[in-house]
Amino acid sequence: MDIIEKRVKPTNVELFEELTIKFAGDSGDGIQLVGQKYAELASVAGETVKTMPDFPAEIRAPAGSLGGVSGFQVRSGATGIFTHGDGVDMLLVMNPAALKRNLISLKKQGIIIVNQDTFSQKNLAKAEYQENPLNDGSLADFRVFPVSMTKLTMEALKDTGLSRKEKDRSKNLFALGLTCWLFSRPMAQVEDWIKRKFTKQPELATANCTVLNAGWNYAETETRFTTNFTIKKSISAPASDSTRFVTGNQAIALGLVKAARTAGIKLFLGGYPITPASEVMQELKLYRDDKVIVFQAEDEIAAVGAALGGSFAGALGATSTSGPGLALMSEFIDLAVMAELPLVIVDVQRAGPSTGIPTKTEQADLLQALWGRHGESPIPVLAATSPRDCFDMTIEAARIAIKYMTPVILMSDLYLSSSAEAWVEPDDSNIPQITPRFVSEHEPFAPYRRDPETLARAWAIPGSPTGMHIAGGLEKNGEGGAVSYDPADHEKMVNLRARKIAGIATDIDLPEVFGDKKADLLLIGWGSTYAAIMETTQKLNSCGMKVACIQIRHINPFPQGLGEVLNQFDKVLVVENNMGQLWTKLRAEYLLDLKKLSKVQGLPFSVHELTQHVENELIDSDPATQNSAGVKQ
Repeated sequence: MDIIEKRVKPTNVELFEELTIKFAGDSGDGIQLVGQKYAELASVAGETVKTMPDFPAEIRAPAGSLGGVSGFQVRSGATGIFTHGDGVDMLLVMNPAALKRNLISLKKQGIIIVNQDTFSQKNLAKAEYQENPLNDGSLADFRVFPVSMTKLTMEALKDTGLSRKEKDRSKNLFALGLTCWLFSRPMAQVEDWIKRKFTKQPELATANCTVLNAGWNYAETETRFTTNFTIKKSISAPASDSTRFVTGNQAIALGLVKAARTAGIKLFLGGYPITPASEVMQELKLYRDDKVIVFQAEDEIAAVGAALGGSFAGALGATSTSGPGLALMSEFIDLAVMAELPLVIVDVQRAGPSTGIPTKTEQADLLQALWGRHGESPIPVLAATSPRDCFDMTIEAARIAIKYMTPVILMSDLYLSSSAEAWVEPDDSNIPQITPRFVSEHEPFAPYRRDPETLARAWAIPGSPTGMHIAGGLEKNGEGGAVSYDPADHEKMVNLRARKIAGIATDIDLPEVFGDKKADLLLIGWGSTYAAIMETTQKLNSCGMKVACIQIRHINPFPQGLGEVLNQFDKVLVVENNMGQLWTKLRAEYLLDLKKLSKVQGLPFSVHELTQHVENELIDSDPATQNSAGVKQ
């Protein structure tokens, strides 16, 4: 491949309704950057795009090892795109370990583009290959294109004066350029990004643009590449200048900022780094000013304590964590319950227990969020359904926290936190109103006198001459707020706090029922199961099967009337990435005979496995369904 003959660019085009590709390599190969940039190009073209990064569990596993493989999956199409895709149409791998880990997801006759320069005996051994898969016939079911990416990158940069290490780090852009040719993606946007990123290092900007174009030119001139792959049609308008890709963690950070600004108060986030929530705190640093304060504490206990102090001082107090950190924060959350102060706790869940699998997704913290505290301490628990919805539900969490003077837990997970989708930030006029009720200097003050509608107390800011009161974790004697050990006072206050939270049920909307309103089976999910559930429902409806779905975003309290909605369906299936935690609460609350589908593999549900399960449920209950829908047992 040292000498590449020029030829006429091919005109053969293969059309797809949708395309799913995955980039994979060592954790130092720049895979996440390549995947993100390709996704942005697909979005600019007007396609609906869903992404899913796949990080190694170890911070820096040995290079070339199976444990060190990093991946980024991108699915794009015109309609019906909710998930990152079950099967992969093209797999671009930078080493043998990446091929070994990801081959199982590639469709038959799918494309494999491989950096053949890394397939040395040493790297093959690390990937536990006995023979070189490029030569032993094991890849006969696929279209395989070995490319000397390392060698061609070095050749493209031979006169730049860069070190070998700097040249080698650019090979991911060679892969991106090649991919852009294969899938008809213009590269001007990537070149502009490179020039902006390396404004102070023009030599690196030039080198990276050179390698990017080298990848494109290689595919343009190499005779093995005879086809461009493209989406058949796009019903979406091309992305506008205001469209950007947003991850769940980025959306949460911006949601906190917008909520505080809408309320006219400061934001104070106390945090401690923990996978996969750390990016919330990191992203907030981009917005720091005298109104947005980010404090990194020495541990999770100090982080939530500082956040609660921020709320006591009149700011929107917030903290972000994952399951292990949430466990440590429970006592301060209870203090927020007793003091009746607004506090937003973001729990970005990961696979557990203990350290578990910190870079894999799970929904296993729900029972902890609902009941993982001592005493009678009910609090609102909300769940976001998509990266974009993380923004909306963060606003909602802040609205409820401030209106009802209570801590609120917002549930996200690793799938939402790191996957991304195109999003246009809503105009401020479209953000729900958030109006704190501060103590008035013109009204008589009692610290626990309650609004008759919400049962929330007023927000008394320290230093206010009319707002002096005792704050602490000891029980109160009613409106006056003095410490009380009287049994009747305790029972009265416990019931008041519980009634306040229960009353939120009338202030939230019922979830919308999607699909067949007279369905034989209703799918219920919460959080990130939304994507697979929605796509499954659409797929089965298109086959004539009577299926509907709802996604619950307010888990405590449930919206008023939810039980009546569930009672309309003969069969209800609760889908969760845990052992059945929402299923437990629904059964306890409504005394319904619900079925459950659980998955605890550190992976989100695929549409294929969910579809198969629903088909089997319907076939078991009604054999005629097999004939009407054409489903095989």
